[in-house]
Amino acid sequence: AILVQGHDAFALVGGLVGGLVLALVAFALVAQVVRWFARWLSRRPGVTRGRPALRLALANIGGPGSETTGVMLSLGLGLTLLSTIGQIDANLRGLIAGDISEEAPAFFYLDIPATQRDAFVTAAKADSAIDRIETAPMLRGRIVKINGESADPEKIAPEARWMMRGDRGLTYSATPPEGTTITEGEWWAADYTGEPLVSFIEEEGKLMGLAIGDTLTVNVLGRDLTVKIANFREVEWRRMGINFTLVVNPAALQGAPHSWISTVYSEPEAEAAILRDLASAYPNITAIRVRDAIDQVVDLLGGISAATRYGALATLLTGFLVLIGAAAAGERARTYEAAVLKTLGASRGRILASFALRSALLGLAAGLVALAAGIAGGWAVSTFIMETDYTPIWASAGAIIIGGVAATMLAGIAFAMRPLSAKPARVLRARE
Repeated sequence: AILVQGHDAFALVGGLVGGLVLALVAFALVAQVVRWFARWLSRRPGVTRGRPALRLALANIGGPGSETTGVMLSLGLGLTLLSTIGQIDANLRGLIAGDISEEAPAFFYLDIPATQRDAFVTAAKADSAIDRIETAPMLRGRIVKINGESADPEKIAPEARWMMRGDRGLTYSATPPEGTTITEGEWWAADYTGEPLVSFIEEEGKLMGLAIGDTLTVNVLGRDLTVKIANFREVEWRRMGINFTLVVNPAALQGAPHSWISTVYSEPEAEAAILRDLASAYPNITAIRVRDAIDQVVDLLGGISAATRYGALATLLTGFLVLIGAAAAGERARTYEAAVLKTLGASRGRILASFALRSALLGLAAGLVALAAGIAGGWAVSTFIMETDYTPIWASAGAIIIGGVAATMLAGIAFAMRPLSAKPARVLRARE
């Protein structure tokens, strides 16, 4: 979680402006490359032989007064934004509704009294519809000091400040929890009873500037507990299993009153029966259906994505209007071009095909560049910001390319009708 305030806000705005300038420069450079490539192709007999409409279209794209730069700048940014949003949104939806949903437990059970914990586990294991059950002691604690000094969230990296705001989950364990990966330090012995030790999550620990041997003072149930960092470990939050930021040795919390939490894993079709049976046997224990939470997150992402997509569509609409303006401004040049081609014997159909092909090629170029930028942007956001796997979504990619071709063809053909209907003699005489 990044709090945008102070210098962080200036960095965000500076990055946004810098990114827009960079994108404009990049599309202008790409436009020059497209012009050079089109000009080079137009001179290759193997490409244009027997295809006069294609040769005319390529020569016009690569020639002086080409619309290439205008098309790239007007459509490129909007299509890039849509492409990036589409890639990120589809990957997030796939991750949450797919991988996370498959790995996540069916239920979280909270506030299990210590006196009922064993009976609850026995009842759950006796249910054949339950595949697996995990339990852990549960307390809440707030970090109040780091190395003996009052903890100030403003002195640590913004990404880790959530650790200092409010209570954090706290548990104890004699052995590393299942699936634990210790990245630095060592776990304590199962029968350890010395100075209180803690296992801390690696990423946030490094962001907070912590190291092995540092101390944290945690307020638990109104009493301060000072623990020394014995090891750092990785936490895979997206498993949605039982994960804690702080794990201490059992002796450190000996005698502290606490409850237990549990995760229950099962097939989706068995969830209703499990909920009914356990709720009847233990009405005082709170059950949370994880699938409902996942569905709410997917719906929330859908709303955010839709709102962002509307903004991107507004950008694209603005670009399309600019494209229409550029096409209208070039109508006189098209009229003269059509008059010359008619005088040389070209049919209306061939001239229209040349105009349409020119627009389609420009739209295709803009779509391909936007697609490459969108995939790169989606990969960067997924990999470095969200820290998730990334897979290109080709359905979204195809829609971007088709959209680019359709937009330029509509604008090009719409302003090609009047030039085609103009009389060559009148146009050429007026030109003289």
